[in-house]
Amino acid sequence: MDLTEARWTMRGAEAVLPVGSLYISGDWDEYWQFHLQEEHKPNHLALYSSGIPLIKQVLKARCSTTPPPLPIRL
Repeated sequence: MDLTEARWTMRGAEAVLPVGSLYISGDWDEYWQFHLQEEHKPNHLALYSSGIPLIKQVLKARCSTTPPPLPIRL
């Protein structure tokens, strides 16, 4: 945090301190695995619970013999 011309707000400094503490204490690897698992739950499991959305879209598009209708604006 002691960088030349660095400007820290109290909120920013307080947000960074726990990360440094994890690293210094040697608990970083354990924390990071926990963090990845927790991020995976809401961001990936819910999104991909019914399969991979992009693949479904591609397969649907490839299997169709007629092009999708174009919107007509009057």
